[in-house]
Amino acid sequence: MLQILPKVKLPKWMGTSYDVVSIWKNVDVVLIVAVFLQSVIGALTVYSATRQRLINQGFDQFFYVQRQVVFLIVGAVATVLVMAIGHDWIREKAVWWYSSVNILLILVLVLGAVRRGARLSFDLGPISVQPAELMKVVVLILVAAYTADAAYDKIDYQHFSVSLLLLGFPVILILIQPDLGSATVLVSGVVGVLIMAGAKKRYIGMITGLTIASAGLVAWAGVVDRYQLRRFEAFFNQDSTEKDLQQIVLQVRFAKRAVSSGGFFGKGYLQGPLTNGAFIPVQFSDFPFSAIGEQFGMLGGFVVIGLFAIVLWRLWIISRIARTRFDQLLVTGIFTLLLFQIFQNIGMTMGLTPVSGLPLPFISYGGSHLVSSALLVGLAQSIYMRRLR
Repeated sequence: MLQILPKVKLPKWMGTSYDVVSIWKNVDVVLIVAVFLQSVIGALTVYSATRQRLINQGFDQFFYVQRQVVFLIVGAVATVLVMAIGHDWIREKAVWWYSSVNILLILVLVLGAVRRGARLSFDLGPISVQPAELMKVVVLILVAAYTADAAYDKIDYQHFSVSLLLLGFPVILILIQPDLGSATVLVSGVVGVLIMAGAKKRYIGMITGLTIASAGLVAWAGVVDRYQLRRFEAFFNQDSTEKDLQQIVLQVRFAKRAVSSGGFFGKGYLQGPLTNGAFIPVQFSDFPFSAIGEQFGMLGGFVVIGLFAIVLWRLWIISRIARTRFDQLLVTGIFTLLLFQIFQNIGMTMGLTPVSGLPLPFISYGGSHLVSSALLVGLAQSIYMRRLR
């Protein structure tokens, strides 16, 4: 059948027409289906968490879900482009990507829109772009590429130190915004890369200590907004009646109540009293799991967690069969980054971790995080597709 395909002149980075056909036959269908189903659940959740409040305010009830669908389409296009271009070509441009996104992180501190006392994104009219989300992808590629070039299976202190510098610069810029959540996600992804690269335990302890020290320093210097620090106070005092903590405490309290009140089967789609009553602020972006728990109960929660488990399982498989050391390190970083973000978001919904504002991958509302998650999936797929070359 390949012999009857028309001959097409392709760019060098795409290889021959035979290579292209054979590569696209090796797509990880299980991973794609799991991400697709999770994205559908996300769109339905965004609609249910915003519908009633938009109706009450006299706005179009489909406003947010329509935008979410557009974001998902853009994310799907980004995934396909990465799969087509290939991760090796993207690796070659890693320094350029890293420099460009760092420039954006610097510019956002000056030109970014101020929301809740933080400059996190550029306001481009109908959309906003958050550079920290792009850095999640770029820093993994660069650190994985650098550590993959080590002469030995275990990286030495020099490789660790340089990796720390590559991570530290964007982390400091993100902490200045301030955005503690995104900074911790970057650290978690890079730590995964370094562990797989063979970094010694004391090196990992060092990066953990420096991260905590850096966060403490920017907090002491007054760079971090007081509201973000209050999130930690609220976490350790979840039964507090202090007036300044009430907004955060009640937010988590209602989120936990929504999950627990759903029982096993839930109250039904669009039938959640707490979700419809808008008791949980920014539920569609920060606490979507509470809407799922209230409407679909423990069963719905198990489905969502099960789909995440499938995604992580496929990433683990891809890392095991990766063709090169760089491929293995990159997929490991993607695995640890997504694992941390999933745990943190669901954990804060259940009151197990401090409120951080981190989105739930593929489910929470937002364009920047959906596109960055799509890019990560595209990279993993590219590695899987080209594993036999």
